[in-house]
Amino acid sequence: MADNKARRSQRPVVADGDEQWLVAVAAGASRDAGGVPVALLGDYLPLLADAAITGRKPKRAELDAVEALGRRAAEQGISAGRVVQLYLSAARRLWQDLPEVVRSRDREAVRAAATAVLHVVDDAVATLAEGYAVARRDLVRREEALRRELIDDLLRGDSDLGALVERAEPFGLDLARVHQVALAAPSRRLPDTDAAISALEAVIFDRLGDRDVLVATKDGLLVVLAPADASNPDSAPPRRSAAADDLGHLMHDQLRRLPRGRPWQIAVGRPHPGLYGIARSYEEAREALTMAARLRVASPVVSARDLLIYRVLLRDQPAIVELVHAVLSPLTGARGGAEPLVTTLHAYFDTGGVATETAKLIHISVRAVTYRLERVRTLTGYDPADPAHRFTLQAAVLGARALDWPERPLPASG
Repeated sequence: MADNKARRSQRPVVADGDEQWLVAVAAGASRDAGGVPVALLGDYLPLLADAAITGRKPKRAELDAVEALGRRAAEQGISAGRVVQLYLSAARRLWQDLPEVVRSRDREAVRAAATAVLHVVDDAVATLAEGYAVARRDLVRREEALRRELIDDLLRGDSDLGALVERAEPFGLDLARVHQVALAAPSRRLPDTDAAISALEAVIFDRLGDRDVLVATKDGLLVVLAPADASNPDSAPPRRSAAADDLGHLMHDQLRRLPRGRPWQIAVGRPHPGLYGIARSYEEAREALTMAARLRVASPVVSARDLLIYRVLLRDQPAIVELVHAVLSPLTGARGGAEPLVTTLHAYFDTGGVATETAKLIHISVRAVTYRLERVRTLTGYDPADPAHRFTLQAAVLGARALDWPERPLPASG
């Protein structure tokens, strides 16, 4: 008789017709966890019941099944906290509602049953969390790869529009809207990309929302694709560069706090509508970064809008090379070369032709400014103070900066 009772106590609880009891426990745990599907428990409850009755430890195959459930939870987008809560709540409810067959006044028997149940809970929850973490890493890697491919195709602008619209939808992008692209260039190599992307996403999502915003990396640069007017998707592109400046300064204020990569320079393309507008804004931002480096622009934020004149000049490079050569090449005969005189002319035109402001800008005396301007007039025949000559000189100086002359020799004009 005692042998029969022992054998009966070693069988799984569910084998004795207790399926409905376990179903009730699972349903209660699901409610406790905010409606997490009961299916994610798998055979966890029978494992607990077996441990309470027989002290049996879970087998490797049973734990592998729990790990697979953790992966499934991650793939379904259920938070790790809710899944763990499901398992802990199920264990608590099962222990509270164990049938009389496992009740005992023997304190050692109860302690042994509790120890066995806790052992299963520890193993199951740890395995569940491991499976969840592995799946999340895989999902993040897949999303990063998809995002990288999407941003590459968007910035290239020559992909199939229909396919791109479908691929962009999961990222919350409406390709019919007006967008602009901003690029962030670190002073040296790109620092920890995950930290930089996370920092930018946090501040940009907070300011603009998480739709129509994409943050990624490309060619050693941080790329931000953002709506040109976050408040009204149907509005026309802004007439002034304030929106571009806002995005650029928003990015710079966040990136300068990172421990590596400083100083950063941000270039913002002009807003353009549609898919091809994204590629156009990107090319403008890249050209703005290149031009800012050539012009030695110290500003941390540059706008493609402000550098349009240089793009216009370089569209007919042979003509601008000829202009620079004809007007400014005589300056190479000055003592110290052409660079100081070109720098003085550039500052003089930037300050509206005011010698005192020019002196402050390039940190020389007013007398040195007037001397250099006189040397320009003598060597070139063009007087910077004469309105009739000023336009020609200024166009030549802009062209020289765009061509990085006299630091580099002029390209062949033929």
